[in-house]
Amino acid sequence: MTELVPYKAPALPVKGGRLGFLSLSAKMATLTGAALALKEGLWVLKRRMEKDAADADRLSDMCVEAEVEPKFTALITEAGKSLRKVAQAAAVVAGAADEMEANARVFGEAHQTEYKGIYDAVNASGVRQAKAGFYRKR
Repeated sequence: MTELVPYKAPALPVKGGRLGFLSLSAKMATLTGAALALKEGLWVLKRRMEKDAADADRLSDMCVEAEVEPKFTALITEAGKSLRKVAQAAAVVAGAADEMEANARVFGEAHQTEYKGIYDAVNASGVRQAKAGFYRKR
């Protein structure tokens, strides 16, 4: 079995040294959409692998009836088992993608609820605002 190579995500765009409201909202929407697309693609893969495994089983049965060399029949049977393992793994990863999509959606909604009013108020005034943390009490 091969080792998975860790994926290093690119850095998020930073505005003025801090992540902005709109860019974080856009990133959460992108993450939610990507997780949803991944989940759907994995369910398609699972169904395809199950169908291919069933086809391999039928082919193996036909080879037994036709008295094909047993080592070739065994290879076909083994291929069917491997396809079933891929289908099971796809279902597990799809579950993780589903959880990621739900978490990203909840995070995005919480972000909107918490900061949308502040963002709207700051942009509605037309006056340049102080840097973040300027009004913080010490």
